[in-house]
Amino acid sequence: MPKHGKKYLEAAKTFDKHTLFMPAEALELVKKNANAKFGETVEVSIRLNLDPRQADQQIRGAMVLPNGTGVSRTVLVFAKGEKAKEAEAAGADFVGAEDMVEKIQGGWYGFDVAVATPDMMGVVGKIGRLLGPKGLMPNPKTGTVTMDVTKALEEIKAGKVEYRLDKAANIQCRIGKVSFDTEKLVENYLALVDTIIKAKPAAAKGQYIKNITVSSTMGPGVKISNIKPLG
Repeated sequence: MPKHGKKYLEAAKTFDKHTLFMPAEALELVKKNANAKFGETVEVSIRLNLDPRQADQQIRGAMVLPNGTGVSRTVLVFAKGEKAKEAEAAGADFVGAEDMVEKIQGGWYGFDVAVATPDMMGVVGKIGRLLGPKGLMPNPKTGTVTMDVTKALEEIKAGKVEYRLDKAANIQCRIGKVSFDTEKLVENYLALVDTIIKAKPAAAKGQYIKNITVSSTMGPGVKISNIKPLG
């Protein structure tokens, strides 16, 4: 069992960990108990009744949160020619091709998201073993392999988040900062849950969503109620 600090333990005493709260109540508790000296992120953990080992029960995608994430993201675009110029005009932080591959091979990771045009994937594939483990490999399922680099950049800068089922059948995703108004956090939360519901695999059986917990970066998790109607 991991050991928690004094602030975490004190925050955990402010509510019953077995109680299921409505989204707004749960997020208010998360905001109230965020006591770190930095601007904590609000995170959602959704436990699904899926078997991650089965190919037909995988979930992966991306969406733009209605109110963004409150986090500025640095974007690298792999592109050449006119698409490179388009990426620069659209606000990409870094644009390149083989030169960027060499830079990454040298240990550089000064970006949060990588986007690539389809014709560049042969080049990007050379560093797949470096980008993959860090979650930085461009992927068509998340909209980061595309010819429409302008749209991709606009969505990322507007608050696009990726979601993916992990080995424990959980999806974990940020929905904003504790400095957000509760109403905005609720809107982001509902948009995420709605997206996950729509992504339900045809092979899923029984109650789809088992439980949902919200927390801040350093705070205790608060359980959300009304799971059955959502699943």
